[in-house]
Amino acid sequence: MTPEEAQHHPLAAQTRTRVSVCGLGWKDPLRWLAAGWRDFAFCPFVGLSYGALFVAMGWTLIWTLARTPEYTLMLAAGLLLVGPALAMGLMEASRRCESGRKARLNFCIRCWWPQRGSVAIFAGLLLIIELLWGRTAFVLFALFFNTGLPDSGGIFRLLLDPANLTFDLAYVVVALAFGGLVFAISVVSIPMLLDRPVDAISAALTSLRVCLEHPFVMLLWAGLIVVASLLAMLPLGLGWIVVLPIIGHASWHAYRGVVCPSLQQPPDVPKT
Repeated sequence: MTPEEAQHHPLAAQTRTRVSVCGLGWKDPLRWLAAGWRDFAFCPFVGLSYGALFVAMGWTLIWTLARTPEYTLMLAAGLLLVGPALAMGLMEASRRCESGRKARLNFCIRCWWPQRGSVAIFAGLLLIIELLWGRTAFVLFALFFNTGLPDSGGIFRLLLDPANLTFDLAYVVVALAFGGLVFAISVVSIPMLLDRPVDAISAALTSLRVCLEHPFVMLLWAGLIVVASLLAMLPLGLGWIVVLPIIGHASWHAYRGVVCPSLQQPPDVPKT
């Protein structure tokens, strides 16, 4: 089954079939972004509400942790790690648009409740990874700056100082390792939990399988997400109001294009 055929296949929640991984091409991530933009234009209130929330959280972190740069870096990276879970409501909005239902904010906010057990387990997994990343960040700062850290005004000068190039490289490598792990287990697992009656471990393993079977396409998808998110941060993070909702909507279409039902026709399911 091609990604285009998967997009027109009935939703898994309606068919209750097991999943298979579709074939992918390098243009598919661009199609997912285009579909995410269409969903954002179709239900702008939901997208802008979540976008404003993302921006407010970013500003709050900067304001409250301005005098502790080590915590700022750690929690900023942690916010990126748990970002897929925060975008769940946007995926629900796209799910509703695809099935012909109206995407209302109140439904999107509580979309996790029917699968609250699996969502809680997956959130716990993300929390464990974030705690490990936090501990690693502390170790890096302790190794490279045992004489103390500058105040918040000097943190960017510290990072841009050529004398700290070794620290910068180590920090980037560790961040990429943790970020890649989170991406691999969550790229399709969050929308899968919304769409299918599966447990968190099965969803995470399916997501990991997708990345292993299509490493180059998923690497391109990850790169597009990172570049778009970083560029949106330039005007005081205001670009997140639009960019992050589009990525959230596009993540639903990525799931629908990658994880598709098997070709075997399911038995008739009574409509409720």
